[in-house]
Amino acid sequence: MRNLVLLPGFMCDADLWADMAPDLAKMGEVHFGNVYNDDTLEGMARRVLSESPEKFVLIGFSMGGFVARVLTLLAPERVSGVAFVASSARGYTPEETERRKQGFLPGNKPPRAPGASGGGTALTAALGLHPDRERDPVLLNRLRGMQRRLGPEVRARQSALVRLDGYADLARIACPSLVVACRQDRLRTLAETERMATSLPHSRFEVIEDCGHMAPLEKPHELSALLDDWIETAGL
Repeated sequence: MRNLVLLPGFMCDADLWADMAPDLAKMGEVHFGNVYNDDTLEGMARRVLSESPEKFVLIGFSMGGFVARVLTLLAPERVSGVAFVASSARGYTPEETERRKQGFLPGNKPPRAPGASGGGTALTAALGLHPDRERDPVLLNRLRGMQRRLGPEVRARQSALVRLDGYADLARIACPSLVVACRQDRLRTLAETERMATSLPHSRFEVIEDCGHMAPLEKPHELSALLDDWIETAGL
């Protein structure tokens, strides 16, 4: 049976994929990658490899896409295909890394988001959604619930990640790849996500419309359909 290894984004746990679970189960056996106990991308990638089946399709969302890139380059013989969802290969400046350590988004600290209870965590939750959904209580509660469950230690480790520019490395990924961008993503530009597709030698590029950054929560069935079609078309 086909194996799927899922890598979540910053401060996201398995609930990120809950709405996709029935669709994913039809595609293969699902495994959740552990990106919570390491503070480097390579450390995360090696831990995921140590806990994964011998061969698998890799699906990385946001931060998980950074880990997926490193993992695929570490063990190309084990990854039959890799999907990058709302992700990037852009390197972070030292200033951006320091701001992340402080719990802020890249750039200047923006005003508090509508309905936010305070701080960068609540702000990130709101800006991760489509502008029309940033007040949605169900989605906000799910995002904040994941953040609460993971806690400050995981947040500190993930915030400390050094993300170097990896676009040139993408040319060395020979397996089939899928790159999915979200039209109204306010945390990743369409250009930096599309650049991944143009840098990968065997890629397919798709855009989910009417969707913010959090595609697995906002458009779970559309994302599942793209993954399923790619897996079948690529013969993975």
